[in-house]
Formats: sequence, structure tokens, C-alpha cells
Amino acid sequence: MSKKGKEKFEVREGESIDECLDRIKAAGDFPVRRTEEPIFEERITNGMAHYEPINRKIVFEAKLLEQNTNDH
Repeated sequence: MSKKGKEKFEVREGESIDECLDRIKAAGDFPVRRTEEPIFEERITNGMAHYEPINRKIVFEAKLLEQNTNDH
């Protein structure tokens, strides 16, 4: 069984960043990049639409911790 390149892990609802990092480690990977995206909600005030950040999505990119070096 072989994994390719990088895998993405999103911090789940109700999960802490540390718990996500533990999940990455348990999968045999290590984080190499973290990205955050704001999540916006449209609000209408006085007939005008504006967008307010209500949350954020955190995604870690991870690589395989130990690669097989027995490839000949």
C-alpha cells in the first residue's frame, strides 16, 4: 500500500488544531503547510448586502513521514 505525495487534512467542526495534528501524525504524515480561509455570511442591513466573516476553515497539507527507500 503506497501513498502518493501530499494529503490534505481539514480541521473538523469541534476539533482543535492539536487534535487535527494528532490525526495527521496517526496517519503517518507530518504537516508541511497550513492554510486558512475565512467563511463569510451575507447580511442585509438597510437594503444593502454586506459580508461578515463568521468562521474559518483551516487545512493542513501533509507528507508521508517515512518514505520507502527500498525502491531499486
